[in-house]
Amino acid sequence: MIETIKIGTLRWHHIVNPSDDNLNYLKDNFHFHPLDIEDCKEEYNQRPKVDIYDDYYFIILHFPDFDKQNRFLRIREIKIFWGEDYLITIGKSHWVVADMFKEGKEMEARDEDFEVGTSDALLYTILERLMKATQKIIKKIGDDVDAINRSLFDIRAQQTIERISVIRKNIISLNTMFKPQLPLFARFESKQIEGYANNMEDYWSNILDYYKQMWDLTEDYAELIEGLSQTFDSMQANRTNEIIKTLTLISSVLLPLTFLTGLYGMNVNLPLQNDPRSFWIVVSAMMIIVIGMYTFFKRKKWM
Repeated sequence: MIETIKIGTLRWHHIVNPSDDNLNYLKDNFHFHPLDIEDCKEEYNQRPKVDIYDDYYFIILHFPDFDKQNRFLRIREIKIFWGEDYLITIGKSHWVVADMFKEGKEMEARDEDFEVGTSDALLYTILERLMKATQKIIKKIGDDVDAINRSLFDIRAQQTIERISVIRKNIISLNTMFKPQLPLFARFESKQIEGYANNMEDYWSNILDYYKQMWDLTEDYAELIEGLSQTFDSMQANRTNEIIKTLTLISSVLLPLTFLTGLYGMNVNLPLQNDPRSFWIVVSAMMIIVIGMYTFFKRKKWM
């Protein structure tokens, strides 16, 4: 189903689940390239790109969104046909696009202006809202990194390991998404993608600034979480070593005691075994061994 918002002479068409009939309608009425139509049939795994034609642009972009558990990031594809007097968004795109289109439909029903006069301005508004939504996601990841930093000395190692793993996976997803799109947005600022309206250079520069800022933050968080992960691993290794050292010292103390008790538990003739004080003599010997070994360990600073 093709839904449409009329904004003066501008038309915004939105197709959530494009059927073959919908795509054939676009091909026949807008004369889009067959390869672009073919790309619209694919739901995922399209590379970000801008195809430039004489009378329209075809854009595929990726933006992040959290899953239903608000834990892991998933990549949302946004496909846009951009012409002089129309904009067509296709597929189950990012929630920002869906909400913005719904807002436009409600404003149209109330006979209110959508406050955009050109397809360039409409595209810029969509991109700006997507950038702001992405900034909020990156801010949440930054808050999670700060929380890890504060709880680094917490004894609940399993939870910390799990949280670090989730953040690292999300940052990898962001890096995978941002890297190929950075030169793409740079093409807007460099006027390789001219658009249809005049005086849009500052607006496209603003979009690129958004993107560079998010890219820089993502790289900073990646370096920080890597450092925190290494610090946490070192702390856990040191804690493990301390535990092993303590157990080793205990075993070292118990070893001669075990030998002594095992020796006097044998059914053979042993010195002092008939002496009525033999029990206390053995106990005293064991206490001397314990005190002696404890003193030795303290002098060596092993305890």
